[in-house]
Amino acid sequence: MARSLLSHFPILSNSTSPLASSLSCAIAPSKCFPSYLFGRPKASSFQCLCTLSVSEPAVPETSSSVRKRIVSGVQPTGSIHLGNYLGAIKNWIELQNSYDTLFFIVDLHAITLPYETQQLAKSTRDTAAIYLACGVDTSKASVFVQSHVRAHVELMWLLSSATPIGWLNKMIQFKEKSRKAGDENVSVSLLTYPVLMASDILLYQSDFVPVGEDQKQHLELTRELAERVNYLYGGRKWKKLGGRGGAIFKVPEPLIPPAGARVMSLTDGLSKMSKSSPSDQSRINLLDSKDVIANKIKRCKTDSSTGLEFDNPDRPECNNLLSIYQLVSGKTKEEVAKECQDMSWGSFKPLITDALIDHLHPIQVRYEEIMSDSAYLDGVLAEGAARATDISDATLNNVYQAMGFLRR
Repeated sequence: MARSLLSHFPILSNSTSPLASSLSCAIAPSKCFPSYLFGRPKASSFQCLCTLSVSEPAVPETSSSVRKRIVSGVQPTGSIHLGNYLGAIKNWIELQNSYDTLFFIVDLHAITLPYETQQLAKSTRDTAAIYLACGVDTSKASVFVQSHVRAHVELMWLLSSATPIGWLNKMIQFKEKSRKAGDENVSVSLLTYPVLMASDILLYQSDFVPVGEDQKQHLELTRELAERVNYLYGGRKWKKLGGRGGAIFKVPEPLIPPAGARVMSLTDGLSKMSKSSPSDQSRINLLDSKDVIANKIKRCKTDSSTGLEFDNPDRPECNNLLSIYQLVSGKTKEEVAKECQDMSWGSFKPLITDALIDHLHPIQVRYEEIMSDSAYLDGVLAEGAARATDISDATLNNVYQAMGFLRR
């Protein structure tokens, strides 16, 4: 996922920042500029003859003629687990029916921290196969590998020239990871990967991005960077260089998938289920066997309270396990609450174990089928990369033109 792309793609929040508002301008975008140039843009610094409307970042209605576009991806590091699936990939299956969707394996992001070079290619293929096994339909969505579309790296460099270093220094994830690893062990890519993430999104003129709580700050940076580049190089400046004028990039909106996609660790109900956790006991991997799943649920952390209930802040593990059961069983929250309110852990653990095994078994079977047909998987990735290249090259050429480069 696999850390997910802004799901790098999954803890979901219903909070809305000032930059998650939609700006509906009554004048042409090329004539409507924020009053900043070199500083970090603020909502209060945007001065134009337009109306400001704050909309809920829920799943919007889409036109039957022109579909809005969504991009998302997961890092191919480690094993894809239940959190990646319920927080990101499972939502894609619904989104692909209503949107123009591009789902990619973000392998360039996977090298920002130490990794096994001999495992990267295999993990990339595994991740692609899991996408398909989970239900991503290649007749509706494009599936490709990030590094197979070179425009991602090219646009990142161009965007870097317009990104103030102060913006990156404020990124919370960089602060946390650099503090843990120490300056000598932190690469420049860890600092600049939010710019690559912005490139991933802006290349495809994305309308919406599924956003996770831990990546929300990066989407805000992407939006700010899009507005900054549109200001610095778009509008009349671009038109004077022979371009069409107006905005170079769409400013993407956050998309909040249905509630309940926040999956926590099996060993700590206050921590996100994560591949970076040293304990495999903390997560259910999508390819775990029946026995492994049963053992992990048997040993997972619970409490000594009587009965099971949602949303009790003093019982985070209880809320997490009930939420997982709700999502994999397909039942409503109300149905689960009623079914489990008088249960003991001894009765509930076999129930959730069976639900997990039943839900994951078809995915595991389909995964093995896909991995046994390498030509099919290669074809899917090649076709997806070709479509992604067509879209991204058009954007990249516009950026080169607007920034004044001599084109071949």
